[in-house]
Amino acid sequence: MSEQDKVVPGKAAAPANPPQAGPSPAVPRVSAAAPAKTKKKGKSSPKKNPPGTLPPWKVLLHNDDVNTVEDVVKTIVQLVHLSEQDAESRTKEAHRAGIALLTVTHKERAELFQEQFTSKSMTVTIEPA
Repeated sequence: MSEQDKVVPGKAAAPANPPQAGPSPAVPRVSAAAPAKTKKKGKSSPKKNPPGTLPPWKVLLHNDDVNTVEDVVKTIVQLVHLSEQDAESRTKEAHRAGIALLTVTHKERAELFQEQFTSKSMTVTIEPA
């Protein structure tokens, strides 16, 4: 028995056929650069659609005989953030026609405007646009 054929305890025996250069035809060659494909297991989260736009609401200023033009203009500029010229125009329209459109916004904000104008003794109504 030669030195190569001896089995040493704790060591594996040498293979009968030494490996040949190059890949075996039965084993496909895998490139080291190929990314490993892994599939995520478990539930995938459903795709969320962005919320749509909210329905528009009109904020309407009504004429009154209580507030001065200057007070109404000042309040419109402060609350609705219109320019002074636009606020004056809307105030005069409400005085002349009895009602004027201040702005169009979503319902929650329209309700807030209504409360704010009411707290300043001005009449503002809201309605769907």
